[in-house]
Amino acid sequence: MNSSRLKKVLESMEKRHLQQAVFCDPASIFYLTGRWIEPGERLYALYLNQKGNHKIFINQLFTVPEDLGVEKVRFFDTDDSIALLSQCIQSGTPLGVDKNMPARFLLPLMSMCGASAFENVSYCIDEARACKDEQEIEWMKAVSRINDRAMAEFKKLLKEGITEKQVAGQMLEIYRSFGADDFSFAPLVGFGANAAMGHHEPDDTPLRTGDCVLFDVGCKKDFYCADMTRTFFFREIRNEEHRRIYQTVRAANETAEAAIKPGVPLKSIDQIARDLITEAGYGPNFTHRLGHFIGLEVHEPGDVSTQSDLLATPGNIFSIEPGIYVEGEVGVRIEDLVLVTENGCEILNSFSKELEIIE
Repeated sequence: MNSSRLKKVLESMEKRHLQQAVFCDPASIFYLTGRWIEPGERLYALYLNQKGNHKIFINQLFTVPEDLGVEKVRFFDTDDSIALLSQCIQSGTPLGVDKNMPARFLLPLMSMCGASAFENVSYCIDEARACKDEQEIEWMKAVSRINDRAMAEFKKLLKEGITEKQVAGQMLEIYRSFGADDFSFAPLVGFGANAAMGHHEPDDTPLRTGDCVLFDVGCKKDFYCADMTRTFFFREIRNEEHRRIYQTVRAANETAEAAIKPGVPLKSIDQIARDLITEAGYGPNFTHRLGHFIGLEVHEPGDVSTQSDLLATPGNIFSIEPGIYVEGEVGVRIEDLVLVTENGCEILNSFSKELEIIE
């Protein structure tokens, strides 16, 4: 296992007076062991104990020849995997379980393991994952560079009459041509009024002159996720209000990013962008939080919102994505990923935010 990451998780558990915990989230197990398994309906669990007798429970279906730095407990489909897990749990003391443990495992475990209490331990690993180490930062920079390169190709797909589905259908091949492994999420492509729907799924809407074009896209490389949004206009801008909306969103994006540095409350970053959009007269049209944390998953615990109690911390990577959505007419969102550094922040996306009319 990764010793420095394990140490952070165990220290966080200790602060919460937890001597033992079970993690079932594949991303969290990968974070500690370097091995990603999608178990489907089968048990896949990492047991951690402050005394060091850690164990990982893996079905025999999954071939795992490598040394994961932790004792493997292998079992067959016909074995009682929960009974095996319960045997290693210290009775009479609390057990931390993560938020991803299915009820079909948790309920039997509660009935047979003898733990004195069950607590949500996800916070311990979420806190660790929220501050990326040097290797993670390099992976996040690399996958974001791929996203920048791909965006330049995506806009070349735009032509009169092409549909959202037809554009989205060509994106994975472009990503893979630049070395990406897969999408980090299904691409969001919105033309014209569809862009005002926020998370509109691509449909058969054709592209027309004057439409705004919203691409919210991301890829995955080395298990780490990219996410970026850019908004273009096709051939012309229908009216000056659309231009004003774009410039307002861009100003909100860039003003918020300029305010990021260690110790700044994330709620204040959201408020900066929200105030600017409100002053322009579009407060009710900014309908979501300013950003979310990202890494092994495209949405990780932690957000940039008016309700966040987090402070910007070196190693945090999150999105800054203000938007204005005028129902039935136009939608504009501009999104970057940012890394909090010791002195400020580094924007991981270099793709231009200049208002661009695609000819």
